Amino acid sequence: MKPLSRDDIARRAARDIPDGSFVNLGIGMPTLIANYIPADREIFLHSENGLIGMGPAPDETDTDWDLIDAGKNPITIKTGAAIFDSFMSFGMMRGGHLDIAALGGFEVAANGDLANWWTGEKKALPAVGGAMDLAVGAKSIWLLMDHTTKDGESKLLRRCTYPLTAVGVATRVYTNLAVLDVTGDAFAVREMAPGLSFEALQDVTDAPLVRAA
Repeated sequence: MKPLSRDDIARRAARDIPDGSFVNLGIGMPTLIANYIPADREIFLHSENGLIGMGPAPDETDTDWDLIDAGKNPITIKTGAAIFDSFMSFGMMRGGHLDIAALGGFEVAANGDLANWWTGEKKALPAVGGAMDLAVGAKSIWLLMDHTTKDGESKLLRRCTYPLTAVGVATRVYTNLAVLDVTGDAFAVREMAPGLSFEALQDVTDAPLVRAA
């Protein structure tokens, strides 16, 4: 069994975004989604630093460092894009105008609790940014993350152990091992990495799993 790469995860998430959606791409793996938007869909990508209409990453020979995403990566913009200040950007995030926020995660619980801003360790720097605004403002919260830590510990838990970003907000999780929906009591497995069995996936997942209907 070969786990999915970061690009594989982003490509898989992009495939599920409905036509006409307004989608925020959070820092890290979610920003890769911009490279894999299906050509037959009109999807409006939002960046919290003040942009709607984000396109894929630029060619190395055509990079404009005045155009960056929330993670300070160079981007392109599409025809008709809008650039605005943080006041308006956060108003969109808090006002329920985003259909999906695709975010990274340290931990996610079966009841939808999300921890993605601080591990609680003294040496770790908190990084709130717009995470809390997005987590409570977007209509759906999708998480793109590794299924386990580098030590092999599950990041999909019965209950989060890190300080929470928001309570009960996560709706779907895309990991390097599976695509899962949050049900409240368990994670419903929609897809698994090629060659991975349901039993093997449960072995590396703290929270209970069920098969999606």
